[in-house]
Amino acid sequence: MLVEGFGGCDCYFTEMINAASLLNLGPFEKFYLLDAPVPEKIVWQLTGNKVEPMVKAASLLAHKNGVGVDLNMGCSAPQIYKTGAGIAWMLKPLSETLELVRGIKSALDDAEKECGVHKRLSVKCRLGADDFTDKSFFDFVEMLFSEGVEALTLHPRTLKERLIGKPKYSYAEEVSVRYPNVAVYVNGEICDCASADFAMEKVPHAKGLMVARAAAQKPWIFRELKSALSGEKKAGLKIDRKKVALDFVNYIEDFQPPEFYKTRIQRFFSYYCDNFSFGHYFKTQILNYHSLDETRKKIEEYFDKVPDDREVLI
Repeated sequence: MLVEGFGGCDCYFTEMINAASLLNLGPFEKFYLLDAPVPEKIVWQLTGNKVEPMVKAASLLAHKNGVGVDLNMGCSAPQIYKTGAGIAWMLKPLSETLELVRGIKSALDDAEKECGVHKRLSVKCRLGADDFTDKSFFDFVEMLFSEGVEALTLHPRTLKERLIGKPKYSYAEEVSVRYPNVAVYVNGEICDCASADFAMEKVPHAKGLMVARAAAQKPWIFRELKSALSGEKKAGLKIDRKKVALDFVNYIEDFQPPEFYKTRIQRFFSYYCDNFSFGHYFKTQILNYHSLDETRKKIEEYFDKVPDDREVLI
């Protein structure tokens, strides 16, 4: 919602929706299914470790608004992949992952026949394990596309590299060239106009870029990128960074369960506070969470003390 307030981007990937929890009607699943403020731009990101529940969950999601369903096969967080989800799908026998992709594609096709609306099947992945080979990676990609995957977001690092080292953008470019009819998006280390230009220079045939953590630090980043791509040096927009902070707290209260307040505040502000002159102090204050009202008070206090940090021109 913050990003959309600055002009938005082309599509928004949801948080990872756990297939089994969704099917079991867990108490928090309804919050993962919110599609405001632009339902038509939503991509439902699905995760899980077994074929059957993921296919059933995909069928449910295919009947909702949005672009389509995205299979997360790239998350390298130990608590995800060690359960058999995320990048674990790249490490399993190819036949097992093929069964998953084929089942979900079939579910989306069935929904299209029923509703008359096409929903895209996409995948987010990495390069694989640290001992991956070009053959293992391209065999995996070939399987995805032969089974009907229409878009691929590639974070060109391995399992253990996670966020370390430079992304191997050459793999994204080779996929883009080999499969010109598939939309390939590049992810990894894209945090400002310079890094976006660098990624596009390395992967000129990609259809676009995916921004992740940088959107939490600067929800206006897409406005900056679009301005740069159009040849403008500045977006010509004055950002009230205090208002952005308070708006985020209000959105948390309006759209998340109380059980999520603390972690959502901590996740966002751990990046957002990096914008400020005394960001470490500000971050320490905010991450020591007690309530939303106290968070609002700490935001007010910071900008009272450091008023020059409040506005920035992009």
